[in-house]
Amino acid sequence: MSQIKYFSTNHKASEVTFGEALLKGLAPDKGLYMPNAIPAFTKAELNALKGKQYYEIAATVFSKFLGDEVPYEDLLAMTKDAYNFDVPLEKVVDRKYIMRLDQGPTASFKDFAGRMMGRMMQYFLKKQNVHKLILTATSGDTGSAMAHAFYGLNNINIAVLFPEKEVSDRQRRQMTTLQKNVQIIAINGKFDDAQAMVKQAFSDPDLECLNFTSANSINIGRLIPQIVYYIYAYTQLRNQSSDELEQVVFCVPSGNFGDMMGCVLATKMGLPVKRILVATNENDEFEKLMKTHKYSKIEPSKNCLSSAMNVGHPSNLARLIELYGGNMDEKGTILKEPDFAAMDAMFYAQSVSDDDTRKTITQAWNDYHVVLEPHGAVGWKCVEDYIGNEKPDANQLLVSLETAHPAKFPQAIIDAIGVDPELPASLSGLEGKEEHFDRIDGKYPAFKEYLDKKYGWRK
Repeated sequence: MSQIKYFSTNHKASEVTFGEALLKGLAPDKGLYMPNAIPAFTKAELNALKGKQYYEIAATVFSKFLGDEVPYEDLLAMTKDAYNFDVPLEKVVDRKYIMRLDQGPTASFKDFAGRMMGRMMQYFLKKQNVHKLILTATSGDTGSAMAHAFYGLNNINIAVLFPEKEVSDRQRRQMTTLQKNVQIIAINGKFDDAQAMVKQAFSDPDLECLNFTSANSINIGRLIPQIVYYIYAYTQLRNQSSDELEQVVFCVPSGNFGDMMGCVLATKMGLPVKRILVATNENDEFEKLMKTHKYSKIEPSKNCLSSAMNVGHPSNLARLIELYGGNMDEKGTILKEPDFAAMDAMFYAQSVSDDDTRKTITQAWNDYHVVLEPHGAVGWKCVEDYIGNEKPDANQLLVSLETAHPAKFPQAIIDAIGVDPELPASLSGLEGKEEHFDRIDGKYPAFKEYLDKKYGWRK
């Protein structure tokens, strides 16, 4: 197999290797890196994954994208170290499951991408004897997951921006109690402001000396790990009595659409996905796109109970449009229309109000004794409406993602079902730790000045 290279969705930058794309983060033309070919699993290869452990499946997926850039034995060692926690698949009813991606060190699905990305970055940086400053923006869970993933690494400093008024207390404390090579920055603004500031810093020639890269889902190193849990769930839950590959439906609560793109790429690799249910909160730009085939950003993004999904312009839409034959620039302008007929056939898009989110948490508890946090509840509401509207076979395999531990949103759970979720070990003791973070205005000049003062010693 020829080596896969990575191109920019803006098509004005040279193709690069995976290692180069990983360390650059954003392409020089402000586009997002995508593989120039998507490696496929054969039916026999998917059948061979039955019974494999999570880290073994992860190494197999990574090896297809990285080729000989990283020896398989090194990949296997990294995945075994990164994925040392469970991935529960909780049956709800019939063949409807919730995949709980909340057992990692920060109780968020972001641990899956962050921990592997940190290990891969350190691998390439150590090999080159290079130091990087990671800039990332968070609407909730990304910041804590990335801060923990890169905490204490010798070749990396990380600076995380977050909208001060739109993350939970526990989400904030998971970031602000670390220090060492981790710097946390609160902005007076929205997540989209923070994300725009990060993107502008990447393309600012005055700051090139700081040697930036990104840990947001704009980075291809975040995206590829998010393919793995769809393949894992399928191999665990599919009909094991037959070598024939049955179809599966996935529901993905979506904010910046990295998780959704992981599912799309898994599908393009040959996973037999029948439909992808894309569940958003009241930031409903994708639902409107699918209904009208016209795209319009939501500015400013709406502040909803499912805070990690408060995104008015998902960066990864550019990748989705690209995969379906279109082209979208970094500002959200569709320059070439994608194959909307193919998208209509694959995606079921629905936005969910905060009121329906609360009702779903209550209903899931009453009906199934299942505890959902707000993001998972957005997903499960979409599942219920999909079943009611599309009426799939009762035996249809369906997996909905739960992206954070309910204990991250205790008040929402207490209000809905009167139960205070038990704290996992990863969230215990945060209240007693001292916080350290800086505050800046939500405009780029303030961020640029901050970076120059904080990290200008690297000039």
